[in-house]
Amino acid sequence: MSGDLRSDRQPGRFRRMLDRLTSSSEELQAEELRQDAQEAGCTPISRCDDRELVTVTGTLRTVTLRPRAGVPALEAELFDGSDALDVVWLGRRSIAGIEPGRRLIASGRISHAHGRRVLFNPRYELRPVGHGSE
Repeated sequence: MSGDLRSDRQPGRFRRMLDRLTSSSEELQAEELRQDAQEAGCTPISRCDDRELVTVTGTLRTVTLRPRAGVPALEAELFDGSDALDVVWLGRRSIAGIEPGRRLIASGRISHAHGRRVLFNPRYELRPVGHGSE
């Protein structure tokens, strides 16, 4: 019976510490990103539906220059701990501050292309460089 009561409670301090020690750095970073998104009031990427206006936040994993229909396009993969989406700026070869590892908040209308979520030409806000969003 005591086992039933224990399953309803939050894990203790020792259990949380043990979980952090046994988690990979990628899992810890994903959890931190999910918490940042929640604190910023942003929609988790995993919950974004097609044609929905959203505000998302996360870390840029990759940034590449990839032409689309002969027009330059700067593409970046944004990861928030729950899922990833592609952010595409059409007609741009580069944008100051848009680089791998940078955190940002992006707003726009989600679309789907080739089975992935995409934000075209979003409004965005660069987050300060460093640990967390401080």
